[in-house]
Amino acid sequence: MRRRSGLRVKLLAASVLVAVCSVAATAWVVGTLTSGAIQQQRGQALAEDTRVYDTLLAYAARHPSWTGVDKIVADLAAKTGRKITLTTHDRRPIAASAPGTPPATPSAVVDPLAVDTALLPSVGPDRIDPRATGPFTLRPAEERALRQVAQRRVECLRRIGFDAKAATSPSGRPDVEVEGTGPDPARDTCSKQELARPTRTEAKALRQLNSLVNACLNREGGDPVKLARDLTWTWTRPAVVGGPVAAGVNGCLDTSRREQLRSHVAPAAWLFIESAPTAPALNLSPENTARIAAVAAAILVLSAGISFYLATRVIHPLRALTAAVHRMREDGAAKVNVSAGGELGELAAAFNEMAEHRLRLEALRKDMVSDVAHELRTPLSNIRGWLEAVEDGVAPLDTRRLLKESLLLQHIVDDLQDLSIADAGKLRLHPEPADLRDLLDQVAAAHPAPGRTLTVTAAPGLTLEADPVRLRQAVGNLVTNAVRHTPPGGHVALTGRPRGDQMVIEVADTGTGIAPEDLPHVFDRFWRADRSRSRKGGGSGLGLAIVRSIVTAHGGTVTAAGTLGEGAVFTITLPLRTGTAPPTPRRDRSRRPPPDRPPAS
Repeated sequence: MRRRSGLRVKLLAASVLVAVCSVAATAWVVGTLTSGAIQQQRGQALAEDTRVYDTLLAYAARHPSWTGVDKIVADLAAKTGRKITLTTHDRRPIAASAPGTPPATPSAVVDPLAVDTALLPSVGPDRIDPRATGPFTLRPAEERALRQVAQRRVECLRRIGFDAKAATSPSGRPDVEVEGTGPDPARDTCSKQELARPTRTEAKALRQLNSLVNACLNREGGDPVKLARDLTWTWTRPAVVGGPVAAGVNGCLDTSRREQLRSHVAPAAWLFIESAPTAPALNLSPENTARIAAVAAAILVLSAGISFYLATRVIHPLRALTAAVHRMREDGAAKVNVSAGGELGELAAAFNEMAEHRLRLEALRKDMVSDVAHELRTPLSNIRGWLEAVEDGVAPLDTRRLLKESLLLQHIVDDLQDLSIADAGKLRLHPEPADLRDLLDQVAAAHPAPGRTLTVTAAPGLTLEADPVRLRQAVGNLVTNAVRHTPPGGHVALTGRPRGDQMVIEVADTGTGIAPEDLPHVFDRFWRADRSRSRKGGGSGLGLAIVRSIVTAHGGTVTAAGTLGEGAVFTITLPLRTGTAPPTPRRDRSRRPPPDRPPAS
């Protein structure tokens, strides 16, 4: 009883486990997706805040006041769906996208002279917005003139091999950027100094800034400096550079820049960004928790019931299969009748097919044992008879006849060994380039056809990669078989020709032919068209089976065709190249039958 219910319990436990894992996995997925959505929403909100801050900061850097910012605030509020308010430090409103009192704490301070690096980390260490150019902003005429100079410089640089393009700074000054690595920088003679020279507007603003810096240094007891257009500085008289002196110059430079730009940028303002009302959070009250638990319990009960039903349905056909297995010990033809479909039906069909295959293998085994015994009985009986006759003094000792019979026994044993090696997949080949015409000529020379015409047709120079010893053995078996079934005066043709990336070898005869019902069996072991199994025609019934094994090992195919009374054609198709195998010692063929006794087929 315990064995009968074991599968049912396992299926039930598996279903419960699956259900529990499903519920847990669902909860994990929901939690993960919710957390991801929250993180995504936070990232999107931060990106929108940065966009609003950067847009208002750019406006403040280019305008001396906040006049006209109302439209920009309204556009930003419409695009982001947020409420945006801009006020002074004493909370007097500058612009607002919607009426109402702003929160107590501002989201950021919009000041182009003190940029919030948390929102815009690309701003330099001085925290001055590069778009705040103030008095350094070029006049239209100056901008046009410098743009022409920049364009000439770009064209000049491109002519000498540089990859250059023009770019415009926030002050309106065009500049030339050289991308990647180009030729020697010493070759750059393209209006570089002309473009670097400050304009009248820049020179005036630079003198004003230089005066502010030197006044700051004078108040701190420092030496005066001279500023360049790129705001680098040098001492106007020898002094020690570095340490606190250089730091003091940099501090005065930052302070003077803010003092110079203050009247050209909008005053600092507080920015308030309020999010849209969010959806109410899920409230896991005791009632909701009880509902979730009830649904989970219902899923578990439903899964358990379905598993119990399926287990009951599965057990019956499995019992039938078990009983059939037990019957197979005594009855090899035992089969099972299972009407179930799906996997159980496939299992029952596979079992029945296995039983039939087992019966066929058993029949083949018995037939092969009988065939081997039959093939060995004749030469053994001949040897015994001659030895008894010699012992009784009836006949003289004929060693030549006894040697022929023993060689026949050796040949049958060798053929059986070749087939067993091929069946085990251990038939080793030693491929090498072989001339097809030479190979076919050697086969024809080794297999004479007394009273019959044996011709060889193959163009010289046809080469394929194969094991010449094994290939001669296979073609020789086909020639022997053709000669055996061709009456005197008949013709056997041995032909070789290429076909695409393959080589075709045909052995055709004008002999007795093959009946259509016999064609599927000609390569079977110990099979003969002569049902009486007479040895009158010679052969052991293994030659064609060996041919198929050798050709298959070369990666090729062999087929048979013919008409009863009109001859037969055997066709070997081989690839031009064969995979190599590790070399193995060849077995000694010295004990094969002599040429006057061709190999059996």
